[in-house]
Amino acid sequence: MREPIVNEHTSDANSLADDPGTQETSLEGAASEPAEITFDEQFYPARPKALRPIARRRQFFAARPSLEFDGLNSTYVDWLRNQSMLGDANTMARQLSGQASMWQNSYARPNPRAAVERAPVWFTAYPLSFITQDGQSFLSALGDPELWEAFREIGIRGLHTGPVKLAGGIRGWSQTPSVDGHFDRISMAIDPAFGTEEEFREMCEVAADRGGTVIDDIVPGHTGKGADFRLAEMNFRDYPGIYHMVDIPEEDWHLLPDVPEGEDSVNISPDAEQALQKAGYIIGRLQRVIFYEPGVKETNWSATKAIIDTTGKTRRWVYLHYFKAGQPSINWLDPTFAGMRLVVGDALHSLLDLGTGALRLDANGFLGVEKSAEEEPGWSEGHPLSEAANQLIGSMIRKVGGFSFQELNLTIDDIKAQSESGPDLSYDFITRPAYHYALVTADTEFLRLTLRLAMEIGVDQASLVHALQNHDELTYELLHFAAGHRDDVFELGGEELTGAEVAEKVQDTLRERLTGENGPYNALFTTNGIACTTVSFIMAALGIKEPSSITKEEEARVLDAHVLLSMYNALQPGVFALSGWDLTGITALDRETVRELTSQGDTRWINRGAHDLMGTSPDAKTSLAGMPRARSLYGPLPAQLKDPNSYARRLQRILTVREESGIATSTLLDVPDVSNRGLLVMVNQLADGALQVTVLNFSDQDIAGSIQSPHLVPGATVHDLFSGESVGQVDDLRSFFLELPAFQGTALLLKDPVVEDEVTE
Repeated sequence: MREPIVNEHTSDANSLADDPGTQETSLEGAASEPAEITFDEQFYPARPKALRPIARRRQFFAARPSLEFDGLNSTYVDWLRNQSMLGDANTMARQLSGQASMWQNSYARPNPRAAVERAPVWFTAYPLSFITQDGQSFLSALGDPELWEAFREIGIRGLHTGPVKLAGGIRGWSQTPSVDGHFDRISMAIDPAFGTEEEFREMCEVAADRGGTVIDDIVPGHTGKGADFRLAEMNFRDYPGIYHMVDIPEEDWHLLPDVPEGEDSVNISPDAEQALQKAGYIIGRLQRVIFYEPGVKETNWSATKAIIDTTGKTRRWVYLHYFKAGQPSINWLDPTFAGMRLVVGDALHSLLDLGTGALRLDANGFLGVEKSAEEEPGWSEGHPLSEAANQLIGSMIRKVGGFSFQELNLTIDDIKAQSESGPDLSYDFITRPAYHYALVTADTEFLRLTLRLAMEIGVDQASLVHALQNHDELTYELLHFAAGHRDDVFELGGEELTGAEVAEKVQDTLRERLTGENGPYNALFTTNGIACTTVSFIMAALGIKEPSSITKEEEARVLDAHVLLSMYNALQPGVFALSGWDLTGITALDRETVRELTSQGDTRWINRGAHDLMGTSPDAKTSLAGMPRARSLYGPLPAQLKDPNSYARRLQRILTVREESGIATSTLLDVPDVSNRGLLVMVNQLADGALQVTVLNFSDQDIAGSIQSPHLVPGATVHDLFSGESVGQVDDLRSFFLELPAFQGTALLLKDPVVEDEVTE
């Protein structure tokens, strides 16, 4: 038998600190040339220089002998060590510890309005779907000065790149592809498929020169099956502590399923899950099985095949994965704190080495898991450990001058709790399905209900990222109603319904109206929602069944509805985000063109069609990643900016009003009842105390009616911020009259008559 190669109990941090080759490599070039002096240094010589730590990542090219890929192959173990994220994180930490610059920023509490002021409007990119010029990388295209000039002209100030670091897994010497759109990260290195680290840094510099901010992703909940996971399987030093992994003794391997030939793990069945729980190995079933698929993922646990560790012992593990089997979950309360070190190191690398200004926290609501009472599912959502971990992550990001946002699809209560001391902003899962429902039904009652609930619970609308389409599905899980408040009673449509009944009613309506014969181009995505683009959603809502034969009149109605949804998201406090699919008016892909990608049930690929934002490659059939080109109703930005009636120009006018009036950092005061069910009214208070009112018509009929709220001041004049004209006056009932055409909206400013008289005098 081969001899063990390492002591498994030696800490990885200590071993790397004792490795002079690692230190020399990690700092190589850092002091070779004097840093260029900045104006800040001239005026404030005592101010610490900004740190730019360098990741450890050594290029280790070993001879690749035909040996077993296990813990006794020292060449293979070293090869994995030199790619591990935990190793990079340890090196980053050593360069930052004890530096004065780590104490120059406030970090204890989230500051959503500061984040909104810094980047009030975001473009959310998706690397796999971005069409570039021949020979141009995704990151180079995003750093194109012409693109940023177009963004600046429209009013876009933030760029969310989407995940661009290496993802997927490692099998032997080979890298395996991502199983979830690059959200299964395995390295801090930029994936060469998207560009280089220097292109990433140049993109950040181009954005900064034009007042923009680049937003990157970190994934605090899981990794892919890369070097860190393979070392964990080998029980190497701290690496098992990264994950929720349980070593199953050989005498109990009969409780584990066999791993199919050619696979490295297998999802365990509910019966095996229960047996392992009774044996005391795992906590068993959790509150839900995300991405549930019969025969593919029936539980949140998988068992590995047998592998020899670094001491020569053969082991099998059971590991937790909230998402897919290739996304092992990170353990935030292991005694080694290895998972915490990995995640924080990845965040610091993005902010300080690459130069981003903010980070998105992916799936950060699932960072704590705990055994519950007998026969009850394990506590895995809304856990206090998630709040603590988010506070740590958010604080570290603020400590180095950045901000963060979370994409947390939980109850409104949980979103509020996670926002208390964690990320600065939260994705608006509160009203996103509700505004879709409003357009489908021409009725804003459910949207008004969700807005009011958020206000009652204490969620500040300015702390939310209000978005149109992103890379995911139209999510309608409505966990506030379906889970956390399933037995509470709500009034909707003249009925008293439990939360569970509300969720079911909304979901059933959206499924019926947006898929099947009414929307054959859209698709259900497991139990989470509907795979569709904004345009294909609108088409189904308007009753357009054949996109290939859409008329000019129908296209105009789609555009009007798209602008209306943009107004809803933009003319309220908080961040407004939209994607290339929105800017170019992309329709859903024919599912036959992505059949291989959707074969395992992930229908979201139909809403991820490739698009050419700048019109640089009109003949390209696919993106660099091979995504098929989708149909664009609006065309590229340069052409749109020449047309005053295009989506981009109409969006520009909305964003100009938003910027000039300060709506983004205002406070939502009231969502009043309306005289017509298709109307939505939001009363906001601007930073200077003035009242601003957003009024939207979600119906296909012209509406004339009264706008009333106790916050309106009698005698105040009502000015339209788009036309600059006075359109009415608040009467003694604190109301005013307004007419709105179908699918139209406006932003109004109320001017106090006393103030106006003083100005006149």
